[in-house]
Amino acid sequence: MAEQRTKFSTIWNMSFGFLGIQFGWGLQMANMSAIYEYLGAKPDQIPMLWLAAPLTGLLVQPVIGHLSDRTWSPTFGRRRPYFLVGAILSSCALLAMPNSSSLWMAAGLLWILDASINISMEPFRAFVADLLPANERTRGFAMQSFFIGFGAVIASALPWMMTNWFGVASSAPGTIPMTVRLSFYIGSAAFFGAVLYTILTTKEKPPADMEAFQRQKAAGAGAGAMAREIILAVKQMPDTMRQLAVVQISTWLGLFCMWLYFPVAVATNVFGAPDASSPLYQKGVEWAGLCFGAYSLVCFGFAFLLPPMAKSRGRKGTHAICLLAGAAGLISVSVITNPNWLLLSMVGVGIAWASTLSMPYSILAGSIPAGKTGIYMGIFNFFIVIPEIIASLGFGWVMSHLLNNNRMAAVVAGGVFLALAALLVTRVNDRTEAVT
Repeated sequence: MAEQRTKFSTIWNMSFGFLGIQFGWGLQMANMSAIYEYLGAKPDQIPMLWLAAPLTGLLVQPVIGHLSDRTWSPTFGRRRPYFLVGAILSSCALLAMPNSSSLWMAAGLLWILDASINISMEPFRAFVADLLPANERTRGFAMQSFFIGFGAVIASALPWMMTNWFGVASSAPGTIPMTVRLSFYIGSAAFFGAVLYTILTTKEKPPADMEAFQRQKAAGAGAGAMAREIILAVKQMPDTMRQLAVVQISTWLGLFCMWLYFPVAVATNVFGAPDASSPLYQKGVEWAGLCFGAYSLVCFGFAFLLPPMAKSRGRKGTHAICLLAGAAGLISVSVITNPNWLLLSMVGVGIAWASTLSMPYSILAGSIPAGKTGIYMGIFNFFIVIPEIIASLGFGWVMSHLLNNNRMAAVVAGGVFLALAALLVTRVNDRTEAVT
């Protein structure tokens, strides 16, 4: 008898919270570099000011993964308590961020915001692996990509929409615009509401062997035991995960270059703004936000094509093709002078983004030992945050000494990293390819 497929509505409900999480990420990615420059930051200072994002992920995600693996409540389940705590803290940070009065206040709030988002986000990856069989995880992660794309479309374009659809007046030059402030307030409500929807509509499965679960929980109690388990898990990392690590490092170096410099590159290199006080600067940053919305819209739609594409070309082949599309999109930005053509470049970026949010996790899920999904998903995110830390610490030097603070050159470097990732993914051993 054929195995019954999970209902579409069930996968929809368990993934809906990512819509809110992406409001937090989307607003941050499209606006933080500009917020820093509004508050007086120079181009070569921006990477260091972004250091909060990867460091909080490095510290928070494996800890939350370990704790959620050992959490169970008949009322609240395993992962959902972390969804709720992270959503409350993230919503508060989103309300405070656009009211920053100094550069270091904004940097400090970014630490709080990123730690809070990671508390909610990390268990969501394990949530899909917990609730879906191996042959349906690609559907589950693709649905997450769908909501990530949908949420980012709105979040990234909100400042532009505030100006062009709702007539919100421009703010004084050199200050954080009212359009950005209102967008963050809306994002705060969306984050909490979407995560709460998943909490209320999706039930979790209790451990199959409660006595064994309690023994595992007791053995892992305490900070020392948690640290030892994380270290042991790193040492015993499956070969598939090790191979995916280098793919992720290269991919996220490329994406981080884009997030750091694309908005300000559009403002200065395409719109011709001389500095952050120019009216052209705000227009350029808002248009870059619309471009981010465009690549998220592509992600939103392309997510539905990933499962059949993975079935016909394999998950590795699918991911390689998508990463090459992203590389072409970022490299093409350097020759564009008409802002409208940037939207076409973002098509390639959106294809790469949809695949990045689903294919590596789908490949990884089949190689993780039973009962350790949370901790290994947390460790896997090391390979997202480590390249971001490298970029935060070292790319400022690259900007000032090698790229002459040319923001557009940094965006092109991001495309080169994505092309390298496409080559590396062909070396990965996908253990469960036949299952999908």
